Amino acid sequence: MSTTPNHTAQTPNEGALLWALLIGNFVIGTGVMLVPGTLNDLAASLQVNVAAAGQLITAAAITVALGAPLLAVAVGSVDRRALLAGSMLWYALLHAACALAPDYSSLLVLRVLAVISAAIFTPQAAAVAGMLVAPERRGRAITMVFLGWSIASVLGAPLAALIGGHWGWRTAFWLLAMLAVVAAIWVWRVIPTGVRPPAISGALWRQTLSSPVLLLTVLVTALSATGQFTVFAYFSPYVAQVLKGSATDLAILFAVFGVFGVLGSIAVSRMIDRIGPPTAVMITLALMALSMLLWPIGSSVLLLGWVLIPWGLGCFSCNSAQQARLVALMPAMASVSVALNTSAMYLGQGLGSVLGGVLVYQGRMSQLHWAGFAGLLLAICLSYALQRRSA
Repeated sequence: MSTTPNHTAQTPNEGALLWALLIGNFVIGTGVMLVPGTLNDLAASLQVNVAAAGQLITAAAITVALGAPLLAVAVGSVDRRALLAGSMLWYALLHAACALAPDYSSLLVLRVLAVISAAIFTPQAAAVAGMLVAPERRGRAITMVFLGWSIASVLGAPLAALIGGHWGWRTAFWLLAMLAVVAAIWVWRVIPTGVRPPAISGALWRQTLSSPVLLLTVLVTALSATGQFTVFAYFSPYVAQVLKGSATDLAILFAVFGVFGVLGSIAVSRMIDRIGPPTAVMITLALMALSMLLWPIGSSVLLLGWVLIPWGLGCFSCNSAQQARLVALMPAMASVSVALNTSAMYLGQGLGSVLGGVLVYQGRMSQLHWAGFAGLLLAICLSYALQRRSA
């Protein structure tokens, strides 16, 4: 029998359920950030340049962007306990295989296979939380699940950079594999059997894809992610080569970014109902663009830490505001439009990694921020036009 929201009483421990899903999302987020955090050691170990190593980010991002909506349809009838625990075990197995990869080509293939779990776990974890928690606590429950990604930015990314810098990228991948096993066991023990969310109909997909307003709003996300990842994908080599920073310096900068990312998310969640999602999106986009404009003054690790603050404040909160914007536009299409927004975010990450890789290959690493600013400026202009149109 399928579990529905009416079966909430059958869930033995709501707190344990949410913590299991949060930890699972933390492991997913940390795994996604492993390559940006360990890019310097990874490139040196596999004897490729950082532009080529950065394409590991591109391949993974495009896999998740295309895979998330397709897999959402494919796994519609699978029991969510088995699906979530199984996807986490797959994450563990493939990260262990990545740690054993003998060369760049092997790692590229294994990395693409590994992130299939990211395309499955995060959206399905949110769906499970929405089904098993009482309606009056559903919003908080889903927010708590996504908090795992924010924690990954505060703890996971800095630790990956620190471990990769001191003990090598393979060690970081092994540790991630072990964390994924723990998360898989936790998820299996906590989630009840028989949980199957309602299937997303093809008609709903067609209706969403035929809406110009929704598609243009999603394009704002893609442009924002493209601008950010032009810089973020090559942040590690930038710190090492341009600023001559150490692995510890890199970890501290990632931590600064993550801490202000969480603070920005909290601030936006408290004021978004008052100012409205479109205004929140504009504020967060402007904050990120400000960091790109200030980038040239970040001529040392200390100064760059200050420059990162506006970017951190806007990064995660912008996507949250975008999701709220999409839901407010057409609530009946929320399940599809939010999934499409997630795909746009990863697609932008992939495109940004490609653009940044081209600039790095051309020896223009110190100019990455201008390309990043251009992407964010396009997102601001489009977002403003949509806001004026709906006014």
